[in-house]
Amino acid sequence: MPQSVEEFRLPDLGEGLTEGEWVSWSVQTGDRIELNQVIGEVETAKATVELPSPYAGTVAELLVAPGETIPVGSPLLRIAVGAAPHGDAQTPARPTAEAPSEGRPAVLVGYGPGAAPVSRRAARGRAPETAPDHAEVPVHRPDAKPGARREAALRGVDLSDVPGTGPGGVITIEDVRRAAGTDGKEAVEHTRNVSGSTAPATRVPIRGIRKRTADAVTRSAFTAPHATVFLTCDVTGTVDLVTRLRSEPAFDGRHLTALTIVARALIRAIADEPSLNSRWDDAAGEIVVHHDIHLGIAAATPDGLKVPVVRDAARLPLPELAGAIAEAADRARTGRASPSELTGSTVSVTNIGVFGIEAGTPILNPGEAAILAVGAIADRPWVLDGSLAVRKVVSLSLSFDHRLVDGEQAGRALAGIGRFLGDPVPALLGSV
Repeated sequence: MPQSVEEFRLPDLGEGLTEGEWVSWSVQTGDRIELNQVIGEVETAKATVELPSPYAGTVAELLVAPGETIPVGSPLLRIAVGAAPHGDAQTPARPTAEAPSEGRPAVLVGYGPGAAPVSRRAARGRAPETAPDHAEVPVHRPDAKPGARREAALRGVDLSDVPGTGPGGVITIEDVRRAAGTDGKEAVEHTRNVSGSTAPATRVPIRGIRKRTADAVTRSAFTAPHATVFLTCDVTGTVDLVTRLRSEPAFDGRHLTALTIVARALIRAIADEPSLNSRWDDAAGEIVVHHDIHLGIAAATPDGLKVPVVRDAARLPLPELAGAIAEAADRARTGRASPSELTGSTVSVTNIGVFGIEAGTPILNPGEAAILAVGAIADRPWVLDGSLAVRKVVSLSLSFDHRLVDGEQAGRALAGIGRFLGDPVPALLGSV
């Protein structure tokens, strides 16, 4: 079979993403690769994605460097396909991504039409099989979290030399920093200020998810007229209910928290005030009121802020809602969430209480009408039935797009959420 050189371009990653930042290569020039073998990772506005090879053959040339921002359709590498060395049968080249056509880039499998890509990441704790003398040994790819791969690329650290301390030996960001000899301390650049004294400063490139997050919140802040209403309320009833329900068999392994009850309260508020679950379509001159509630859960991750989505949250019974929220947040934090899992929310909730924060003013997720911030639940003095008592108290903040939601609607919605959390059992009867 004659040999030819095929060029693999960055596929369409779906969800309207137009570019990505190349994180790391899993192959080098001259390596033999299999069909669907992971060749590297690209970071988009939503997630870090492994790219499978659409061809089997030999890597002829790598065309991008780690840290480089590349638009969809840009060439990534060239692969020589055809006759295999030593007379081995060559697996026919069969694209796993649709070939680009005029005006339409390839669609990455798993994020557009087709089946999910096969990851060639080695099983943790398992040594690679010994290859016969006439065959090439597959390249060992160190098992590392996406954030660790990005950190290694920025610091010039070879992951194959880094011992992993994470679960199953996975390499973490801290492992990379230790290998780089910094233990998390950035290189310090001494700059001279106007008074002539020297002061330490650190320069960190603005790239990846941090850059996209900055673009998104800036666009949101200066496009949608934000307003926020606040409410401090007694949530002792919610805390007591969570304690009781955790012992119920239906919630085994579901990771039920007060945030689950807050999410249910927000869903109930949307039933009364549908404008909270809408968006402003400026191009069409229309207000789009969503019938389904796709709940965004703002999550802090090593790669920055991500908003995984719980689809059709209003249709989930409370145990399933608890499990879905926990699973979505965990997949985002560990870098396992795909771009499709991090887009499409219609309303969001953010739990700033996990940081010990009492209250804050959240910025809307672009394209949404409302976001609810939940502060820390703490023991506070509270007047109950005319007497002073110690109760579980929380502060809630509801930011909204004033083009879509009036202050009256937002106020009624937040007051309804407060009443729900104060006495959740009547509202939840039949949903557990």
